[in-house]
Formats: sequence, structure tokens, C-alpha cells
Amino acid sequence: MTYPTTNKVDSVDTYFGNEIKDPFRWLEDDRSPETEAWVKKQNETTFNYLDKIPFRNDLKNRLEKLWNYEKLGSPFKEGEYTYFYKNDGLQNQYVVYRKKADSEAEVFLDPNTFSEDGTTSLSGLSFTKDGSLATYLISEGGSDWRKGIVINTETKQVMEDALVDIKFSGISWRGNDGFYYSSYDKPEGSELSAKTDQHKVYYHKLGTPQKNDALVFGGKPLEKHRYIGASVTEDNRYLVISASVSTSGNKLFIRDLEDPNGLLIPIVNDTESDNYIIDNVGSKLFIVTNRNAPNQKIVTVDAKNPETEHWVDIIPETENVLSPNTGGGYIFTEYMVDAISKVYQYDYEGKLVREVKLPGVGSASGFGGKKEDKEFYFSFTNYNTPGSSYKYNVETGEYIQYWEPEIDFNPEDYKSTQVFYTSRDGTKVPMIITHKKGLALNGKNPTILYGYGGFNISLTPSFSIVNAVWMEQGGIYAVPNLRGGGEYGKQWHDAGTKTKKQNVFDDFIAAAEYLIGNNYTSKEFLAVRGGSNGGLLVGATMTQRPDLIKVALPAVGVLDMLRYHTFTAGAGWAYDYGTAEESEEMFNYLKGYSPVHNVKNGVLYPATLVTTGDHDDRVVPAHSFKFVAELQEKQTGTNPTLIRIETNAGHGAGTPVNKTIEQYADIFGFTLFNMGYQELPNTSVLKEFKE
Repeated sequence: MTYPTTNKVDSVDTYFGNEIKDPFRWLEDDRSPETEAWVKKQNETTFNYLDKIPFRNDLKNRLEKLWNYEKLGSPFKEGEYTYFYKNDGLQNQYVVYRKKADSEAEVFLDPNTFSEDGTTSLSGLSFTKDGSLATYLISEGGSDWRKGIVINTETKQVMEDALVDIKFSGISWRGNDGFYYSSYDKPEGSELSAKTDQHKVYYHKLGTPQKNDALVFGGKPLEKHRYIGASVTEDNRYLVISASVSTSGNKLFIRDLEDPNGLLIPIVNDTESDNYIIDNVGSKLFIVTNRNAPNQKIVTVDAKNPETEHWVDIIPETENVLSPNTGGGYIFTEYMVDAISKVYQYDYEGKLVREVKLPGVGSASGFGGKKEDKEFYFSFTNYNTPGSSYKYNVETGEYIQYWEPEIDFNPEDYKSTQVFYTSRDGTKVPMIITHKKGLALNGKNPTILYGYGGFNISLTPSFSIVNAVWMEQGGIYAVPNLRGGGEYGKQWHDAGTKTKKQNVFDDFIAAAEYLIGNNYTSKEFLAVRGGSNGGLLVGATMTQRPDLIKVALPAVGVLDMLRYHTFTAGAGWAYDYGTAEESEEMFNYLKGYSPVHNVKNGVLYPATLVTTGDHDDRVVPAHSFKFVAELQEKQTGTNPTLIRIETNAGHGAGTPVNKTIEQYADIFGFTLFNMGYQELPNTSVLKEFKE
């Protein structure tokens, strides 16, 4: 292929006496005319290639057909109304509906009307306790910066001017007078100069200008943190502040709002553990923590004397990771058992009430509501079962199915199998493999191996329309639970961080070797995919083992590990990655796997389709731009290296449905085409690989 020329400009950084050339640094300025011209040329090259894939439109049509079914979120109560999110089928954004008992549902908020192209999305919705007022957050073009709009819920009238520059924040009301939110000082010009170590919490009094909002926490030398969140307990008694310098570990403070002179009192004054308050009964606080409990536990303490030495275990740590919620006056504990959900109901004294027998083997979510609720809703899904909603009675433990999707996909035709394979250092790693029943294990099945492995994120079974289309075509979808994730608690997470990050890549490579060794697939039919930190995973895997895979699909990836912390929120990821400036050892380790710095001349790399958004302000597109420039310059052979850059798009959240369908038609089309297919494979009999 002939690729657009990417200019090289002299740029050198010195780390501990080592000079590192960075000839494509000019691409870091994603607002410059030169970068915009480069993006345009790269997209022209990419779409000229994709246009030649003969079955690309067939994939798009099938995605549209399967996507076109009614989708309903689990309902929740606010004031006199029950609210729920709904999509009729192909709407670009979900619509918020509401209804009173025995009345017809009405539209409450329709984000499809926020912009003509569907790229403005609803990214948050918070109500006062009585449900009479609400603030909703919108994201424009996929940006992490939000606008906040206050409305009277009965009339749906906007109450005041929109608040701006809210980022990495929820909205938490204090009575009906105002609410707390978080923000940074917004940089001028390029997002690259964001002061991400100075998150701040503000209180906005309803009816007053935003410029008069009171600074509650942050910005001072002892309060300089990258992530600060504020919330008010359900009874409006306490303000809770969580403050972090990175993505793991947080300080915890409370203020008694009934005391007009009340000060913020520290509960945890270091960042050695993760801690949050799930509820209170009067001054008795219920805290979830992994302090001296890697798999998390629930403790209680009196708010008047809340220091850690006074904590009392109420639900102790177990061998499985705990994720609790509250509702109806009970505590519901979800445990991950090899990434599969188990749910138990406890009272507020820590006494087990019952195990909740779930509808199947998979992932449950919800199990939460207000204290006075006698019933609420939860959802259940797995890799081959579309999500359904259930109404749960908190006193009897009985539930009924509230909603089941009507979709042109039969889960009974597919199966998921969990296996445990051995990584390079002997660690056993679980992986769930999903495919059509009766599939021949002949080494010729097109397979997507998807991974993440970072930031304590757990990959649990869930249904995906795009994966359903992949499996319809005889494809295998495999998801390993790599170290760096949260499936086995803090120790599992820490085993994939900093100078142990290679464990994550080794786990992923071992998963690929397992699939090949057990004849699920072969090198010629194996694709690897991941996004964000998972994009780094794919970039590292393809540069370390280009011989192992046929297609690489890194999405919005963190790919320049020497400079990631200099962009937008990147500095907050140092807990997982470390930085090149903190020590010579860390510099050498990062340089050793950084995808941008490990592309070598004369290597046959897999067919590669990088995807990113031109205005991603979380993982800036410069990562993807520089990686592609390196690959296009240095690779050998005929495998294509292309980048698909979505315009007016960010990190992925809120992407309109039409853009998502187009993107996956291109990704799957590129993947199958580079595995040798000239037409879509039959769902039961795969075509022989063509030389």
C-alpha cells in the first residue's frame, strides 16, 4: 500500500542521560492545520481500502437489523415518578421516560434532540430527594467536559443558565437549595495543558451565577488531588468527600451538614486503600474498604469518632471480591466468583438474610434503591444472553421478569465455556470462550481475543450486539480475565501494574497460545482487540509477538508510555503505569514495552486497523497518530496498517448508534477480509482459508 507521507521533525527528550527521538511529536497538536490535514489524508487512505471490502455493506445491514429492537433500562423511582431509559431500536441516544402509577409513560428527556448529528449525549442525571428538581449533564462531541442543566421536573422548564466545565464529576443535591460538583481549571487552547492535579469541588446555590459557586475542597497545597468527588448521604445528613491522586486509593472526609459550623473530618487521611460510604443510619456510617482486606469488606463506625482504629467489621472479607449496594433497608453484596456474579442479602446488623438465586450464570447489576423502597429492579446478562430486567421484592426475596428483549438472536444456539490456562510464570488465568454450538475445532475459526487488564476493572459476562453478529458468522469471542483487572481483588490488580505490567501482556499472549494450541483457531484466523488501556495491551502484544496474530485492532489506545502522563488526565494513571521521569528503572521498563517506541524496521506486523476519535480528551489521539506513523514507516510485507479517525468524537461514551454500526462494520469487515474471506462466511460451514 501507499500511505500518506508523515513529516518527521527533529525532537529529542533526555531521560537519565538517554536521548529519545520523537519525530512525530507535531501530531500531538490535534488542533493544528497540519494535523487536521494529516487526519484527512489518513482517513481517505483508510476508507479507500475499506470501500473495496465486498461484504462490508452486508455487515452493516446485518448490524442494523439486529440492533433494531427495543431496549429498556431498569426502572428507578424519583418522587412520584418511575423513570427508565429506552431506545426504540436505532435511535442514536437512549431517551429518558417516566410514568406515574396507572398512567402512560411520557418522554422526560430526549438527547436525540440535543444536536442535529446525535453527537451530544446525556452523561448524567441527578434528582433532589423529593424528585421535584433535577440536574442533567451533557457531553458534546464525546468530550469529558460537561455542561449541567437544572430543570423543574414537573414542568420540564430550565431553571437557570447552564453550568459549564464540569469534569469527572457527578451531581449531588443538598436538599432543594443547591448541589455539589467537581471541575478543573479549564486550559486555554489545547487540552494537552490541563492542570489535572487540581480537581476541585464546588457548591452551586440554585439561582446564583456559577462564578459565585463556593469552593468546598481542592486547589490548596494540602488539597491538591487529581480526582475529587462529593456526595450527600440519602438522609441529607452528611457531605462525603473522596480525594485521590491516582486511579487507586483515596482519602475520605465527612462534614455534618446539620452543624452550621461543621468542618470536614478525616476518616481516612492517606491513599493506601480504596474507601467509600454506602449508607448511614443516624451517625453510624457503613464504609466499603479494601484496607487490610484486598477483596473488600464492609465496616461500621460512628461519625463522631470515625478514624480507622474505631472501625468494626460488619461483613468481613471473603475469598471473592465484594461489590455491595443498598436498598429497601438491606445491604446486597455481589461477589465475583471467577468473574461470575453471586448475590447475597444482609440486614444492617450484618446478618445474612438469603442468597439471591440469579436467573443463570452471568452478570447481575442493580440491586439498589432508596431505603423506603419495598421493591426495585435488577438486570442480568451474559455473553450470549441479551440483558433482561427483573422486579425484586426485598422482603420475600422473590422476583419476576419485568422485561425481556425481543431480538433476532437465539441464545440457545450458542454456548460459553470458562477455561483456566497457564500464563508464562505459572499463574492460572480464567477465560470465557463463546461461540455457536457445534462449531468444529479445526483451527480455522475466525476469533477475536478481547482484553483489558488494568485499573482494577473487571470484565464480566455481558451481551453485545456486535459480538452477536461476529458469532453468527461462525466467529469465536474469547475474553480472558488478565492480571491488572479487579476480578480477584487488589492483589490481582497490583500484579499487573508498574514493573509488573508485563504480566498483563504475558497473560494475553498465553490466552492466544491456548486458543491456537487447542484448535479453536490459528495464527491466520486470530485477531486481538482492546480499547484504551486495552489498546495499549494490543499495541504491546503486536510489537512483542507479531508472529502470533493475523489482525490487530487497538482502539483509543495509550501507546506512548514515555509521555502519556503529560496529556490531559494521563498523570492520574501513574498508579498503574509509573512514569518515565520518576526513576531510571521505571524509564527503562516503560521504554521496553511502549508500543510507539518498539516498532522495528523490517518486521512483518499484523494487519492493523487503529481506531480513535479526533477530539478524544481522555486518551488523546496523538497516541494512535504516532503509533500508526511508526508502523507505516517501518513495517515490511503487504499487511495493511490503517487508522480510522472518527471526527467530532471522543473516547467512546455517548457515540451515536449510527456511527457505532458503521465503525463495527468496518472493523469486522477489515478483520475477515484480512483473514482471507471474499464474502461473509456461512454461519455453520466456514470457507477454507485462501492463500
